[in-house]
Amino acid sequence: MRAIQITEFGGPEVLTVAELPEPAAGPGHLLIDVSRAGVNYADTHQAENSYLSESTLPMVPGGEVVGTTPDGRRVVALVGTGGYAEKAVAPEALAWDVPDAIDDVTALGMIVQGASAWVLLRRSVHLEPGESVVVHAAAGGVGTIAVQLAKAWGAGRVIATASSERKRQLALDLGADVAIDPGVPDLTRALIDANEGRRVDTVLEMTGGTVTDQSLRALAPFGRLAFYGMASRTEPSPVRPATLMSHSTTISGMWLAHVFQLPGNVMRRALDELFALAADGGIRVVAGGEYGLKEVRRAHEDLRARRTTGKLVLDPSR
Repeated sequence: MRAIQITEFGGPEVLTVAELPEPAAGPGHLLIDVSRAGVNYADTHQAENSYLSESTLPMVPGGEVVGTTPDGRRVVALVGTGGYAEKAVAPEALAWDVPDAIDDVTALGMIVQGASAWVLLRRSVHLEPGESVVVHAAAGGVGTIAVQLAKAWGAGRVIATASSERKRQLALDLGADVAIDPGVPDLTRALIDANEGRRVDTVLEMTGGTVTDQSLRALAPFGRLAFYGMASRTEPSPVRPATLMSHSTTISGMWLAHVFQLPGNVMRRALDELFALAADGGIRVVAGGEYGLKEVRRAHEDLRARRTTGKLVLDPSR
């Protein structure tokens, strides 16, 4: 089968098309004929071995796929690695049937980005109706869903940040009340001004560096910031617990992998709600671009350069 293989860690240049043996599905696993594979920012960290879980070589990257099983089921699945290929193997417990009304891009947009937005709003910041929400990187995969979910769940004001006018307009089109440039000299003041002079209640943050620092300073008493990525690859400033106490603010971290340790099948609940909202037109996945296997380096280059919006996918058939 054709697949993308990494034999040394690095940037997009290490992604190489290769002919590899088809994987075999052992007990408790499913073999999936991949129709589309998702491309996530985490994949760029996986390629350079800077992700939360360590990578090993040689490796076929890609953590999510949608396709069909030998018995004809159409599923979307988390595979850990091996997604950038014509065939992939997934644990049965991490594969979910896709309703007929849901297309491939929507299915892939929900399994990581959609579920992340759901968990961030429901469990990390515990959004209450009427509260303000700052969604950084609002034109990205998680951000586009988070903006729509926040509005659907009664947020009082949704403040989007994005790096270009085009991306800010997309956030507004998706329901954000206001969209600002995160690169302004005083982001703290810009966020407060965007919230009509009030400090903000919740922040979803995946940039790192000064964006995190300035967002924390914009929080209202009992405000919550959920940190779920570091796209800038720059650490925020250290935070002293006494500082949190003096302002009654909370910082949480979120890695979607930990959802599977929670009782109550949280992932199933999230996907059921997300698929239902998408089928009814309540939210939509923004298609950010489709690449063939031979174009995978460009996909990673586009992601790292912040040229993309919405959900990126690979078509392994080309």
